[in-house]
Amino acid sequence: QVQLMESGGGSVQTGGSLRLSCAASGSPNRIYCMSWFRQVVGKEREWVASSKIHGKTDYADSVKGRFAISRDSAKNTVSLQMNSLKPEDAGMYYCAAAVRTCGVTDYWGQGTQVSVSS
Repeated sequence: QVQLMESGGGSVQTGGSLRLSCAASGSPNRIYCMSWFRQVVGKEREWVASSKIHGKTDYADSVKGRFAISRDSAKNTVSLQMNSLKPEDAGMYYCAAAVRTCGVTDYWGQGTQVSVSS
């Protein structure tokens, strides 16, 4: 089992920055891929970024060039640096962990809220 705990959400103005962090505990050595997703009430959860164990990262087109995911395997943490935030970036951000492939999430965090005011 893996437990994920997010932190770092908050409220910013358009153009501002936030850094989200996620700490994994339990059996974090099983994790192949750590990702961030976000969700707005009434909409489906949306993938934002992923970091694979060998260092490869991927981003949704909507956040490329503005967000950066980083993973510290020694500390079992993953962070999401979010810059140039837009109102459409607002939502509940979830940390996710996958054992075999980024496309199949095995564990979810509880989420941290991000608000962006115009």
